[in-house]
Amino acid sequence: MKKTSQLKHLIHSENLDFLMEAHNGLSAKIVEETGFKGIWASGLSISAAMGVRDNNEASWTQVLDVLEFMSDATSIPILLDGDTGFGNFNNARRLVKKLEQRQIAGVCIEDKQFPKTNSFLDTKAQPLADIDEFCGKIKAMKDTQTDKDFMVVARVESFIAGWGLEEALRRAEAYRQAGADAILIHSKRSDIVEIESFMKEWGGRLPVVIVPTKYYTTPSSRFQEMGVNLVIWANHNLRASIDAMKKISDQIFREESLVQAEGRIATIEEVFRLQRVDELQEAERKYLPSVKMDSSESL
Repeated sequence: MKKTSQLKHLIHSENLDFLMEAHNGLSAKIVEETGFKGIWASGLSISAAMGVRDNNEASWTQVLDVLEFMSDATSIPILLDGDTGFGNFNNARRLVKKLEQRQIAGVCIEDKQFPKTNSFLDTKAQPLADIDEFCGKIKAMKDTQTDKDFMVVARVESFIAGWGLEEALRRAEAYRQAGADAILIHSKRSDIVEIESFMKEWGGRLPVVIVPTKYYTTPSSRFQEMGVNLVIWANHNLRASIDAMKKISDQIFREESLVQAEGRIATIEEVFRLQRVDELQEAERKYLPSVKMDSSESL
């Protein structure tokens, strides 16, 4: 099944499904091996892995380079966190074209202004995009795609900006009419009051995606009861890797030795396995000529 079709199935499934964050080819492969059916290519995580802020400091072509490695390393679908689409409708539709070339299954764009501001930053500066402009962006993206199963998810930031339920519903409905395949409703509250209120009023008009980074104590069974279709674990591989790297770097720095550290980290052999070194060795046996000694070498 095509990656786009896999993602479409996940979004429309009656059973709650989950996407796990990845930010490079290695983490994407680990996500697939773990058993997840899809990958969230997080804008926060990809930019952080580059050492820059989540404010569109990494260009969209730099993000594409990362995505190409992620896609090549995996067979499950990738949903890109596409921020605001990296500009206006023209930037967004070109993005769709380039994503399809790399077998990326879908993109999520948020209704903020470019450059974006991360939703979880402690700031009141979360300006939203004009609804008509954002709807035009969605239409342009849907008109550009050549694969009918490519997914465009519209992320509603009304709760993040403090604009409330009525505005969230107004925007979500406008995006539905513009052709969005699903709605991502976002909240940074530690409870699910905003998500519950939206789900009750939304009434299943389109599939709904959520990101429970802040309301992580809510059991997933509650999401299923509310009618949520897809849950994104949005940044946890990045955060786990930061924690692990800080600890091992600190230990080696203090001890000036690898004796105690070696048993706490992945083996070199595991790195080789994830890189599929065995496939290359097999290919070398198949395609490289055997080394033959000439007569002078045999003496």
